[in-house]
Amino acid sequence: MNFAILTAAAFLAGTVILHAVSIGIALKRCRARTQLMPAPTQTPAISLVRPVCGLDNFVEATLASSFDLDYPDYEIIFCAAHARDPVVPVVQRLISAHPDARARLLIGDERISANPKLNNCFKGWNAAEHEWIILADSNVLMPRDYLTRLMATWRDDTGLVCSPPSGSCPEGFWAEVECAFLNAHQARWQYVSDTIGNGFAQGKTMLWRRDILENAGGMRLLGLEAAEDAASTKVVRNAGLRVRLTDAPFPQPLGYRSALDIWRRQVRWAQLRRASFPSVYAPEILAGGHWPLAAAVFLAMESGLSVTATVLAFGVLWYGAEMILARVAGWPLSVAYPVYAITRDLLLPVLWINGWLGSNFVWRGNPMSSVQPSEAPRT
Repeated sequence: MNFAILTAAAFLAGTVILHAVSIGIALKRCRARTQLMPAPTQTPAISLVRPVCGLDNFVEATLASSFDLDYPDYEIIFCAAHARDPVVPVVQRLISAHPDARARLLIGDERISANPKLNNCFKGWNAAEHEWIILADSNVLMPRDYLTRLMATWRDDTGLVCSPPSGSCPEGFWAEVECAFLNAHQARWQYVSDTIGNGFAQGKTMLWRRDILENAGGMRLLGLEAAEDAASTKVVRNAGLRVRLTDAPFPQPLGYRSALDIWRRQVRWAQLRRASFPSVYAPEILAGGHWPLAAAVFLAMESGLSVTATVLAFGVLWYGAEMILARVAGWPLSVAYPVYAITRDLLLPVLWINGWLGSNFVWRGNPMSSVQPSEAPRT
């Protein structure tokens, strides 16, 4: 048996085992919840800060979920950079429809960094009345036990509690592809990393205890990275604490997505991961099912086995495992899932290359760069 065959066999065995282990971890961590977690009778008050910008799909439903949380004591602070933003009337209407809620809208743009989302959140952080503060994107759909589950994840060694998004309500082919990216791929590997004690912050939902960030230097410190979640990860680790993820990620309803939408978003995320954690980003070239499939095909050809049968068997095992995970987690699932997942995997190496080559992108109309600023801007 020559070196090439041994290498291909070892690579195939290693990737299949790793795939199976990662699926197993995600099956445990991402299982769909059939019951809500009851709110404790004695619990600290929370400030829920939600930056808003533009009209996302399902924006009224995701923002309205802020008012229907089963938690005894919390305030809601919506933050908009400009009064003319089209989402402002939506927020004002929701606040008027819930007069008993402690909710307000803050408008203004204090530029503490090159990150417009961080700038938008800054006034909400400063206005928050409570020690526990959640920064949550406007496109997160919050279940009634959202706050309870976040607080229940906190431990003595915790510096930040987060949740990756799980794609839901896809409309069209490319939205299904985005679900394949978000769910059985990105969320799965984030939970693997968290399970082995190497959790990364996710900007969709971040629960802070105010003193941890303030003692490190405050929100301005998060402007030292192009992505506030990457900066948050480093702040927490530098403090000797851990980032933890809630079990079962919170949904992000997608609606329609075009191929260009998916491409721009995935390239942006790739550039930000590469800029913030290059040593972790580098092995991502090996992600996906296409490389082990190539190894399986090579071995089949060398041993005289049917290539067609090998491809079909590999597809059933590899993508069938992802489909089982999606079913258990309650994520969108159809018989066409392998097509969406294969499309995702074919895009992965191209996205990886673009992650190294590029640094400039546009986020919600704002030109940005993944190049890290030398210091946080001052006002």
